[in-house]
Amino acid sequence: MGAALVASPAGGMDIETVAQETPHLLKTVPIDIYEGITDKVANEVAEFLKFTGPLKKKCAEEIKKLWELFTKVDATQLEINPLVETDDGRVVAVDAKINFDDNAKFRQADIFALHDDSETDPREREAASQNLVYIDMDGSIGCMVNGAGLAMATMDLINLNGGRPANFLDLGGGVGQSQVSAALKILESDPKVKTIFVNVFGGIVNCATIANGIVAACRERPPKHPLVIRLEGTNSQAARKILESSGLRVTILDDADDAAKTAVKLAQQ
Repeated sequence: MGAALVASPAGGMDIETVAQETPHLLKTVPIDIYEGITDKVANEVAEFLKFTGPLKKKCAEEIKKLWELFTKVDATQLEINPLVETDDGRVVAVDAKINFDDNAKFRQADIFALHDDSETDPREREAASQNLVYIDMDGSIGCMVNGAGLAMATMDLINLNGGRPANFLDLGGGVGQSQVSAALKILESDPKVKTIFVNVFGGIVNCATIANGIVAACRERPPKHPLVIRLEGTNSQAARKILESSGLRVTILDDADDAAKTAVKLAQQ
């Protein structure tokens, strides 16, 4: 997977709608990261966007400059809508949206210093400070998972069994005990949550670390909601023993579907 240039002369419209209803008005060009946007590609896109005469050359130049900007700032998305022709014969990007690669923060310190946290969910900020990812949703089941794929599968299981996720908190791969404890506290702080479903598959993640973090958090602050826990993979048996010997009132299940059903049932009580 690499970068791609997506262009449409149907400016101002939702691009998904354009793709569905008028696919002939959408042009997608894969970009070789080493070659970049060539003159040939830039001119083809400018022509597709219906720029003619001297404006076609100006549009092509703007497209090449946008690629230079994209790579210079470590962007993951650079969206221009619209790219317009002015009365005095210029081609101008009137509005822009840029997303930056978080992994390039060390190179783009000046850009990331402009970030404004004032409108960010406090739970999302707290999760980020622990190198965790928190996404808020509108249901009643808090989800602690590791990895985006398992997060999506967990939410699908909850929905299939008649429930709705209130959020999901992704522990990632290199999580430690203190981060697990912080994650549980973040999920508990969401007023929508009625049950917490921990669904972790231990590969890089050690299930015993997850169990110890849960026990530590619950001993520091007794949980307000039922906990349904499914830990599979690395040291999962040791993790089960840790949880069972802790004296905590938690539900431990091996099957993900059974665990999701139980979490939905508890949330509905």
